[in-house]
Amino acid sequence: MRAPKDLPVPDQTGRTVVVTGANSGLGFETAKRIARAGAHVVLAVRDEQKGRAAADRVGGSTEVRRIDTASLQSVREFAEGIESVDVLVNNAGVMAIDERRTPEGFELQFGTNFLGPFALTALLLPKLTDRVVMLASLAHVGAPLPLDDLNWHRRRYGRYAAYGQTKLADLLFAYGLAARLAEAGSPLRSVAAHPGMSSTNLTREVRMPKAVSALTGALINGFGQPAAEGALPTILAATARDLPSGSYVGPGGLAELRGAPILVSSTRKSRNRQLQRLLIQEAERLTGVPLVIPKA
Repeated sequence: MRAPKDLPVPDQTGRTVVVTGANSGLGFETAKRIARAGAHVVLAVRDEQKGRAAADRVGGSTEVRRIDTASLQSVREFAEGIESVDVLVNNAGVMAIDERRTPEGFELQFGTNFLGPFALTALLLPKLTDRVVMLASLAHVGAPLPLDDLNWHRRRYGRYAAYGQTKLADLLFAYGLAARLAEAGSPLRSVAAHPGMSSTNLTREVRMPKAVSALTGALINGFGQPAAEGALPTILAATARDLPSGSYVGPGGLAELRGAPILVSSTRKSRNRQLQRLLIQEAERLTGVPLVIPKA
């Protein structure tokens, strides 16, 4: 599957799409394109004031609802307020931050980028009509995933390793959920996408030495792409009518850093069915939210 950079979006009239982290960056661009294709878009954001400002720029049919995916209580409250949703885009996340903990005591990147989205997906599955989109990253390549220490209690914390772990977990979950849906004969789909190397608030807010920051900026300017283009894989994953469950979409250019979105591959580790099952079991235990597949 190939798509041009302008990516015509199929008519989304009558559909409701939830986009987490929709007030800026990839989430904003995703919400904007899908809303302008006719969908009713729920901008799910931590800061409602910023969310309302983003909604004004998005245009179309929108509403703003608060969610902090670092807080399971916030996730539950958000899910309770949603009656029906066609597409859930789990976009919100943090990257390479200092070691911190969520209100429930989880490592903050793991809680925000994976456990919160996992719980949100599980809670919304009975209300979902079409698909879930998980946001992954090239950072999943080579990432650790020790199931006995996912929250960095015994390991020495590494901000980039912790981020990569969350993106590997997101992919494992996307594939594992797709397999469960298929086994149950469900028409729902689970897919994933990654933006390549894109200039967003996520990368700009990473704390690093000035020299490293300058090099990173040069790399993004030279090999990366703006957020509007980085969002194209997510938009395709969320709207393509014929996209199979279990698909992974990313940029089609050199090393998947930029370019028009296409179907891409991921590491063997991310495709490990046993690891997918074990991770989902551990996520259920940690969040207290069971992943129950609705009857077809």
